[in-house]
Amino acid sequence: MRHIKFLSIFAIAVMVAFTACINDLDVEPIDPNEATATNVFSDELSYKRALARVYATYAISGQRGGGGGLPDIEGIDEGFGNYLRLYWNLQQLPTDETVMAWDDASIKDFHWHTWSPNDVFIGAMYSRIFYAITLANEFIRTSEDAMGSATGDFLEDLRLYQAESRFLRAFSYWHAIDMFGNVSFVTDEDPIGAFFPQRITRADLFDYVEQELIDLEGDLAAPGTNEYARVDRVAAWMLLSKLYLNAEVYIGEAKYTEALTYLNKVINEGGYSIDPNYIRMFRVDNDQSPEIIFPISFNAQNTQQYGGMTFITNASRGGNMLPNGVGAWGGIRAIKELVEIFGFNESDFTTEDPVFNAREDHRAQFFFDPESWSWEVENVGLFTHGIGVYKFTNLRSDGEPDPMAEGDFASTDFPMFRLGDAYLMYAEAVLRGGQGGSRAIALQLVNELRDRAFGNTNHRITDSELTLDFILDERARELYWEAHRRTDLIRFGKLTGGDYIWTWKGNVPEGRSTGAFRDLYPIPVNDLDTNPNLIQNTGYSN
Repeated sequence: MRHIKFLSIFAIAVMVAFTACINDLDVEPIDPNEATATNVFSDELSYKRALARVYATYAISGQRGGGGGLPDIEGIDEGFGNYLRLYWNLQQLPTDETVMAWDDASIKDFHWHTWSPNDVFIGAMYSRIFYAITLANEFIRTSEDAMGSATGDFLEDLRLYQAESRFLRAFSYWHAIDMFGNVSFVTDEDPIGAFFPQRITRADLFDYVEQELIDLEGDLAAPGTNEYARVDRVAAWMLLSKLYLNAEVYIGEAKYTEALTYLNKVINEGGYSIDPNYIRMFRVDNDQSPEIIFPISFNAQNTQQYGGMTFITNASRGGNMLPNGVGAWGGIRAIKELVEIFGFNESDFTTEDPVFNAREDHRAQFFFDPESWSWEVENVGLFTHGIGVYKFTNLRSDGEPDPMAEGDFASTDFPMFRLGDAYLMYAEAVLRGGQGGSRAIALQLVNELRDRAFGNTNHRITDSELTLDFILDERARELYWEAHRRTDLIRFGKLTGGDYIWTWKGNVPEGRSTGAFRDLYPIPVNDLDTNPNLIQNTGYSN
């Protein structure tokens, strides 16, 4: 958390660009006081404020606080339409880590693997991705225009701001690659006007994002020199690593050696270190963590909305769970498969000790009261069927309340990229045959995480235990609920199909095989209807 107030600077200009497929865009608001890209950049500071709005699109849902109207996208409740909330749900709910109790629209379809192309949440995620891309495009155009007359420090600032916007555009395009595959493609070089964006294939978009990140690497701030919550070149190295680690899924070509090239940079040149306090990374004071490379920043007073971390912290508490600094909405919880990856059983939890304080792995932040909860999810709609998760809270790491507390709004930042993930990615890339790393270093990195998890060296693994199956389970133990699991399971060939079954997968209590085409989400029907250049993903019918 930092005391940041995100400003709406050029939202109207962006909204105009965002509707470029259907509207005449050569218009100006009648009200001369209305903020647009043509009149809002009155001084040098205004460009930094505009950059803050590009970042803020991942955290906030609209132009007013508290979900109070003027949403960024239409067709969905403003709180539901928050970028991070949508991304988290689409990454977590189809997996063995999370299940949702609520009946909002089609939200249960994600855990059941029964979603369709007209799903409101899928449509909103697609719109959110391209709203963020359009916002970045507009800032890149505007900053490029200003560079013609800028000099000195202001020119250097503009170059840095533009590089950060290009990173954020690449970041959202990575989400498009991962979730949707073949999508619309627009950049700052496209004209402002009515046109149908061209379709880009997954492979071509992979190449574009890869080249963008390589090209802008030197333009981003050096490691450790940028302000908190703004990216530096380590974030670009991390995103390249993720792109390469998943390349076999995205383009059918292994790039584990390339992944190791950039993971070595992240680990050895990034300047980040493993946080000795695992819990701190998911608490209000996680802005003090030395491990978080790229956070999505929140503040209970200045980023008030019902998505993002406000959603994650409130929705994960219900029943008789422990206080976590916000409310108790009773929505998301774990299923037994996640908890059993830690080696825990129902009998480990008691009414007297529902958090299982005797656990040795302190990453396991679970709650289960056998007197009032059910280990088996007999009814998906009952929050107390399953296991509570209190990994994310709105408390400080010392248990004290958020000093900026206000209602149910959260101040905990979301750790989008962190070093512990890079350690496990390194080990996986080595095991998959990548060159430029070693099993010895991979084993050392994994055991460093396990030493932190257990508080001692008694639970280190041996070289023979370092397998891909172990890595998948260790990623669940280390990174659960951090919005990685869907991508991980796809990379390991286990999200769909019958090799790995979990509770309610396929919409039956015992779980069943689901179609491999669900490794990609469908292109939303509304976008197919309005853009003739798009083609539906295989397996889906409109």
